Amino acid sequence: MLSRQILEQREKETLAPYAAKSADSRGREYSEPEHDYRTAWQRDKDRIIHCTAFRRLEYKTQVFVNHEGDYYRTRLTHTLEVSQIARSLARVLGLNEDLVEAVSLAHDMGHTPFGHSGEEALDRLLKEEGGFEHNAQGLRVVEFLEDRYPDFPGLNLTVEAREGILKGRSPYPRKPGQTDPRVSPSPTLEAQLVNLADEIAYNSHDVDDGIKSALLHLEDLQNVDLCGEILADLDASTGKPLDDSRRRHALVKTLINLQVTDGARQTMENIQREGIHSIEDVRRHPTRLVAFSPQMTDKNRQMKQFLNEKLYQHYQVLRMSDKARRMLTDLFMLYSSHTEQLPPEQQERCKSEPVKRVVADYIAGMTDRYAGEEYRKLFLPLIQV
Repeated sequence: MLSRQILEQREKETLAPYAAKSADSRGREYSEPEHDYRTAWQRDKDRIIHCTAFRRLEYKTQVFVNHEGDYYRTRLTHTLEVSQIARSLARVLGLNEDLVEAVSLAHDMGHTPFGHSGEEALDRLLKEEGGFEHNAQGLRVVEFLEDRYPDFPGLNLTVEAREGILKGRSPYPRKPGQTDPRVSPSPTLEAQLVNLADEIAYNSHDVDDGIKSALLHLEDLQNVDLCGEILADLDASTGKPLDDSRRRHALVKTLINLQVTDGARQTMENIQREGIHSIEDVRRHPTRLVAFSPQMTDKNRQMKQFLNEKLYQHYQVLRMSDKARRMLTDLFMLYSSHTEQLPPEQQERCKSEPVKRVVADYIAGMTDRYAGEEYRKLFLPLIQV
């Protein structure tokens, strides 16, 4: 059997000198004995996969609400795609795949139902209480809201995993000039890498889902530099016309590959240029080292603008977003003013914690489906409670 010590030694022998090593982890908030045959970040990853917030991602919106079609991305499928892209990048850069996977799997666990529209609604409603931001909420989930272990609240993840979830932002309450002692000027390269993988995944896959929904068209994408170049090369290389489904799949696959390759090359160039030889060098560096090239950054910016104008601002998407904001706002206002409508566990928390934050935690943890059911029970007459 391969012991934890052997696995830790393999990391030191095979990973890049600037990679995070599990044997050098800053540890956990609550002391626990180490596992016999799992490293610290393998253990983090397993705890995340088995927690309630991770399972709920299956029924949380990415762009299209779950009931609009089984083939659209959800927060869960997006999370798995981010994990795959991030592990590929970590492998080629010699970084720690276990830490990358743990951060990838947890990176969206603080998201509300109904995607960014839900986040916007709660942020507005909590303006006087420090606002709402899904990365900070993800930290609350793993540090406090998950209730699984008898000896500590949350999942008791390592500092590095929690830092990756936070992405360098301070948790609540957020005040001008506040800093978080757990966060260095720059997080590990593994945490930075997940941020880039997240961008690659949602840009590429929103293109895919947008085309499948018929809200975007391949002809329109030909005017987007990055997509237009891929489609032109594809048409020239095949020598025969392809149906739209195969062109779409080829486009998305190539979009991901080009961005991953560009990110890996530019990141390695940044590491070499800045003289990064250790994880301490990474943490002291004032700017992010994991990045696209300037050319890819410009092309990505153009693609984001296109997606915002043609997909995210499409009237069908906006209708659902507006309904979601109204729904969550109504739930928030009712729960806040009538806490007796909350489940017993949340009512108990309201006795010792700020009511609005308790309500926000409860709503943020809902799936799209559960939020809709709660709304119908509380606001529509003749619906059985």
